Amino acid sequence: MTVQIHNSLTARKEPLVPLRPGFIGMYVCGDTVYDLCHMGHARSKIVFDVVRRYLTYRGLEVTFVRNITDIDDRIIQRAAEQGKPIGEFTEHYIREMHRDYDALGILRPDHEPRATQYVPGMIEMTRTLIDKGYAYVATNGDVMYSVGRFPAYGRLSGERLSELRAGERVEVDEAKRDPLDFVLWKRAKPGEPWWPSPWGPGRPGWHIECSVMSQALLGTRFDIHGGGLDLKFPHHENEIAQSCAASGDGFASLWMHNGFLTLDHTKMSKSLGNIFTIREALKRVRDPEVIRYFVLSSHYRGPVNYSADQLDQADAALGRLYTALRDLPSDATRAADATPAGGAQRAHTERLRTAMDDDFNTPDALAVLQMLAREINSAKADGRHSQAAELGEELSSLGAVLGILELPPAQWFRRAKPAGAEDSRSATAPRGIDATASARVTLSDADVDRLVEARAAARAAKNWAESDRIRDELAQAGVVLEDKAGGRTAWRRT
Repeated sequence: MTVQIHNSLTARKEPLVPLRPGFIGMYVCGDTVYDLCHMGHARSKIVFDVVRRYLTYRGLEVTFVRNITDIDDRIIQRAAEQGKPIGEFTEHYIREMHRDYDALGILRPDHEPRATQYVPGMIEMTRTLIDKGYAYVATNGDVMYSVGRFPAYGRLSGERLSELRAGERVEVDEAKRDPLDFVLWKRAKPGEPWWPSPWGPGRPGWHIECSVMSQALLGTRFDIHGGGLDLKFPHHENEIAQSCAASGDGFASLWMHNGFLTLDHTKMSKSLGNIFTIREALKRVRDPEVIRYFVLSSHYRGPVNYSADQLDQADAALGRLYTALRDLPSDATRAADATPAGGAQRAHTERLRTAMDDDFNTPDALAVLQMLAREINSAKADGRHSQAAELGEELSSLGAVLGILELPPAQWFRRAKPAGAEDSRSATAPRGIDATASARVTLSDADVDRLVEARAAARAAKNWAESDRIRDELAQAGVVLEDKAGGRTAWRRT
């Protein structure tokens, strides 16, 4: 089956047909680096990380570009408030961005262009648009794009120019010939950073950045352009207008937009004060994979509601997968198994491909992994050791396609859920700690191993009272023991 992608430009699913056979050029809008990344950023970056991983898994060579906006009004304002040079200010937040995305298992892009590195190209594209009659120098010295000169404007967002002009979404600016016109080049104000240009000292507008950086790294026509739904209008609409007008080419073939992240079913936004940073979210989970699983549990185009309950469900679901991978038969045990493993288990791989080929349906893909986990547990219980091991290898391989199941199972179970996280039913509530959690004594892995060995010695000596005392001590510290066949004891943190 060919990969089918919902194209925001045509509002229908279309087959992915690479412009260059075997190769995909993919551009995803990145961050404006003036603060820590929030969970809305996390959702978009995880979504397109999985798109990239899956296309690579399907044998395509993907060139993945994700930009950084390192000059804009908010950056200038924040840097001034902190008394820092803009370069130093943005470098700090770029490092913090990488730290957060690395923690979430988001692969680094092949290219990560910064807007300030491409200003000459932005000046050149602006000059081209003026020469072609698509742009003009406004009375305030800014260079504006003339939206009315581009007949296809509004095709991506479905917006009509007449309705936009009459509505409240247009910012009034007397310097514009048309209320819809947007800035390509901003004349510098006193105290602002600037670059020399044919129109005087200034800096680029926001929209032209992505047009120039994508063209420089992927060409005037490439396969996929992605980003959050909030960028569809006006940012992506403006990108199309200026890029196509400047080059005469078609720009991106397929447009992908991920849906909003909500909190209590209300869109997260700074104005409402309901934004959660990635750092805050990571403090609420056992492992960053929980956040990935939570994001992938919903289809990328729809909304997803962020809550403690949803994180708990993702934690439990991941735990089921890691349980299936735990205690898989050794090579010696497999060698003693006379049951042929066969190749039937590869049907799960085909099911996952069918789900992902259908517009990256990650909820169905995760359902395939859960089905596979149940079959592994059944095979282990029935003594079908070779089948259990091979199914386990398949589960690990398919998990990697989604960026999960990358920990050794023992490591997953030795990571504790943060104290009090399970008691907070709303993501907006403080992370309270109940009496049990506050009474917990934190034990290192070495401490737990020592107590497990002491309990094993007590059991061997038939000292059941001491054995029970140690179990209770571990339970109070949030450690659960699991006695296995052959006298072995495994443990996990709750």
